[in-house]
Amino acid sequence: MGFNIAIDGPAGAGKSTIAKLAASELSYIYVDTGAMYRAIGLYVYRKHVPEEDTNAIGETAKETEVSIRYIDGERHVYLNGEDVSEEIRKEHIGHMASVVGAVPAVREHLLSLQRQIAQENDIIMDGRDIGTCILPNADVKIFLTASAEERARRRYLELQSKGDNTPYDVVLADIKERDYRDTHRDIAPLKQAEDAVYLDTSNMTIEEAAAKVVELAKAAR
Repeated sequence: MGFNIAIDGPAGAGKSTIAKLAASELSYIYVDTGAMYRAIGLYVYRKHVPEEDTNAIGETAKETEVSIRYIDGERHVYLNGEDVSEEIRKEHIGHMASVVGAVPAVREHLLSLQRQIAQENDIIMDGRDIGTCILPNADVKIFLTASAEERARRRYLELQSKGDNTPYDVVLADIKERDYRDTHRDIAPLKQAEDAVYLDTSNMTIEEAAAKVVELAKAAR
């Protein structure tokens, strides 16, 4: 059995970056569930499936095979054999990830793969419902968050660095919309697990937050 660390939190909280740094420090495998949902969101987007047609989204998701591989220490996400690592980071695909993540058939499609990876390896897995649904028996659970304004600021700067000039107000509105959707969906809504450590990173650097995750992991072993 692997040692499992579950990190949950809202969009833009820095979960992926922090989890990746902590996993590197601990020599664990980092499992980015958000990237898996983004890959399915990309496929649904390419197929022009209406966002409100949950049945069609669920059926379309069955056509996908999503895998994560590490090449020279870098994570690569594959959708039906195609490396989509860069494309899934686009803002509109992040929106689609939130849409497909609310569809039960999509979540079921990825659940068995995520649990198998966790059973066989020491891992850090991040997402919206890892500690509450995917890995309810995780050795360490962390609810990682920051204010909506700070999360929007970080995302805005990230987009700017990539040449994406989406206005800050639009980024903030999208963050708030995704927060509402993630916390109000019927299936596995975003919430803090009862036994999770609450970690607000609004006034922390990425390195400080990662160090806290490492500290919690070492204390639990």
